[in-house]
Amino acid sequence: MSAVQSAGLKSKNPPYNRIVSDVVVIGAGAFGSWTAHHLTEAGAHVTLVDAYGPGNSRSSSGDESRILRCGYGSDEIYSRFARRSRELWCELEARNDSGLRLWHPCGVLWMAPDDHTYTTETLATLQRGHYAVEVLDQAAIHSRYPHLVADGVALAMLEPEGGVVMARRSVQALTAELSRKGVLVRRGRAWKPSAPGRVSALRLMDRTELRGALFVFACGAWLPAVFPELLGQRIKPTRQVVMYFGTPAGDDRFTATHTPAWIDFASGIYGIPDLEERGLKVGIDTHGARFDPDTGDRTIDRESIEKARAWLQHRFPSLADAPVVESRVCQYENTTTGDFLIDRHPDHENVWIVGGGSGHGFKHGPAVGEYVTRLMTTTMTPEARFALHNEGTITRRVVY
Repeated sequence: MSAVQSAGLKSKNPPYNRIVSDVVVIGAGAFGSWTAHHLTEAGAHVTLVDAYGPGNSRSSSGDESRILRCGYGSDEIYSRFARRSRELWCELEARNDSGLRLWHPCGVLWMAPDDHTYTTETLATLQRGHYAVEVLDQAAIHSRYPHLVADGVALAMLEPEGGVVMARRSVQALTAELSRKGVLVRRGRAWKPSAPGRVSALRLMDRTELRGALFVFACGAWLPAVFPELLGQRIKPTRQVVMYFGTPAGDDRFTATHTPAWIDFASGIYGIPDLEERGLKVGIDTHGARFDPDTGDRTIDRESIEKARAWLQHRFPSLADAPVVESRVCQYENTTTGDFLIDRHPDHENVWIVGGGSGHGFKHGPAVGEYVTRLMTTTMTPEARFALHNEGTITRRVVY
């Protein structure tokens, strides 16, 4: 179906510009854009709308880079999603003709203290499922990464097929591809459905009316504001900080050739090597304060810089005095467990909620979009893990 212009009635206000699609997807981040992709591949006519545009700096998909790893404790459902997503991210890169990389296969190094249950469960799951994983002792770590100090690390494992997706660039590459395939990708803020029951249309603030048979709300950290009664206590956006530290002139030790992405569980620090001359990225995984994605202050704070610098002093001492060359304040979109939330809206039979990225969701965008499309187009049994009723109001994080 193509866009049609509403005839409207005579009134003081101009008529709505009416756009008709099979499916309207609200939110053009990793979850929304990949859902639009798979629906389009299934033959649906899709409209994809985002309040600030694909890959914008307010979105959780808007920073430069995101880690892709398959390890998730005993939760192999996320391991499977990650492995499938890696295939689809790589296929997107193969189709991308911009000359800019979307995927850096630098590996992901896990570092954990003794008796760290989540890491030992991760290793068992990866080995049982025949995922690529190597256990490294102290000698192996020093041999491969002599610039990394690994004291206190009792269990280290490398996912050699893991790596880093260029986040903002990949989302924008995918939405540009969708546009070329006929998806209407537009900027606009949608009003939530006004009354219970089946939804026939959503209105944008600019007086555009989006009509469709199905509606997918994949608007990340905005979900609790769109559906406050339903999600206000189930999804909590939190302020999260990442910093990029400049590496020494002429020194390539911190590039992806010699440094993997990493997760250091004892410290709650993760990071990404110096990709494309942006600097070594250091992120703090500890959940920050509650955050408004529209109006929250995105100025970096001194406490976060000091925490990151203390970690560098310990693990990468040659970067202890490195300058901060870039920084980002983004947000996690935490459910109470850390699980995804993918379910029908209980008051609207043709409205789906796709969210709960919880700080680890970006990598899974391709598989999430594929899963949502199957739910909407087949009789597949939903995964109970992602159901609305499993997300309470008391935080008990089990997924990292």
